[in-house]
Amino acid sequence: MNKISIIIPIFNEVDAIHRLLLHIENTISKTIDYEIIVVDGGSIDGSQKAIQNHQKTILVHSVKGRAKQLNAGAKTASGTIFYFLHCDSFPPKNFDLYVLEQIQNGNQTGCFRLKFDHSHPVLFVSQWFTRINHISCRGGDQSLFVTKELFTEIGGYDERYIIYEDNEIIKRLYQKGRFTVIPKYLITSARRYQENGVWTLQYHFTVIHLKRRLGHSVESMLDYYKRKVK
Repeated sequence: MNKISIIIPIFNEVDAIHRLLLHIENTISKTIDYEIIVVDGGSIDGSQKAIQNHQKTILVHSVKGRAKQLNAGAKTASGTIFYFLHCDSFPPKNFDLYVLEQIQNGNQTGCFRLKFDHSHPVLFVSQWFTRINHISCRGGDQSLFVTKELFTEIGGYDERYIIYEDNEIIKRLYQKGRFTVIPKYLITSARRYQENGVWTLQYHFTVIHLKRRLGHSVESMLDYYKRKVK
């Protein structure tokens, strides 16, 4: 029997997590068993209280750090399918049915296409490429589904990564094959682009990707991110 565990890491996201949980409740098909696991990394803004008002939602406490929080959520999860989701990314209606369809077709892992909630030429180009099933077009904002079996097989998220943890696990999943991109759109917030400047943030993300490809250490990537990104 299939069950989907929706795993969402947060840190001081009281407004965002409330909106997302309402969105999930209004878009999930409710024809498949599911649970929502929100993993809090020590919020002090009332996020925990906001979560308690939503049904089928489990609050898990964890050390701060998205990779650590996601692994903590996976350890708590009772589903056969894990669906990892950022708190400012909103999946399409009946997203659980689309995920289950891919699993039944033999695709053990994948994501959705992406659209930003803000109009800008750079973001338009970036979101267009998310339709292409190639590792260079992937990112955590697109969400990630993976069977519990495959997630366990690859050892989950690499907790050394404070940033770039999504790209790192996706690389290992691509190496396993059968990664798919569902031709439906998830809407994600462009708030970080607006805060940092679209061109500026895109440049910094490009530098971080290049650092990874050139073999720079996790510490080097994190140091650059902390110095350059708000």
